[in-house]
Amino acid sequence: MLHNRPKDLQETSEASRVLQAIRQIVSEGRLPSDGRLPTERHLAAELEAGRASVRRALDTLEAEGLIWRRQGKGTFAGQPPDPTEELAAQIASDVDPLSAMEARLCIEPALADLCARRATADDVARLRKLAERTHDADDSDSAELWDGALHRAIARIAGNRLMLTAFTLIDEVRMGDDWQEKRHRARTPETRAFYDAQHQKIIDAIDARDGTAAAGAMREHLETLFDNLRKSMEGRT
Repeated sequence: MLHNRPKDLQETSEASRVLQAIRQIVSEGRLPSDGRLPTERHLAAELEAGRASVRRALDTLEAEGLIWRRQGKGTFAGQPPDPTEELAAQIASDVDPLSAMEARLCIEPALADLCARRATADDVARLRKLAERTHDADDSDSAELWDGALHRAIARIAGNRLMLTAFTLIDEVRMGDDWQEKRHRARTPETRAFYDAQHQKIIDAIDARDGTAAAGAMREHLETLFDNLRKSMEGRT
């Protein structure tokens, strides 16, 4: 029984349970419109867990890029606000999805190259975890969430602020409801399996610290997305 288990095993089990529970809350969007998570105290009470387990889970989710914190404000799902959000809102109506894909093809291979050159072992482990979550997602919304988190993580690890801002602008523009619906139509069980394999190829190249291979794998992945999105928009899928 649980009370007979060593304390460190009990704590590990509790931490895993809490992490899974909070991740589900975030991935399913069971949050207020501003994306604010309950306080650590509230989560601990709701999940019948210790504050230390809740804090550890939040630290993990922050490292994965699924939440962010602001002192005195709280913890929120997603990424912290970026100055590019306002600009993205201004130009979104003038940019079509295929143009956004063209922009991604220009910048994301270069980000993958830099990521491979700068990633630590911990960074690679986080990328593999995000790829695993993308693969395990049981609906298109969750798959989109984890897929986006993976690409954003690669952009952040690349460590170039100007390129990250450009990536963020593209990412903000492509997050509109209409565009997400188009991307959902382009996702099938077959394409998802293919995308998963491409993600692994990208991460393997990053793990090998092979920037050229990482850039090539990212370009191949985005070209596949581009082609499938175009076919979907033309009503051929």
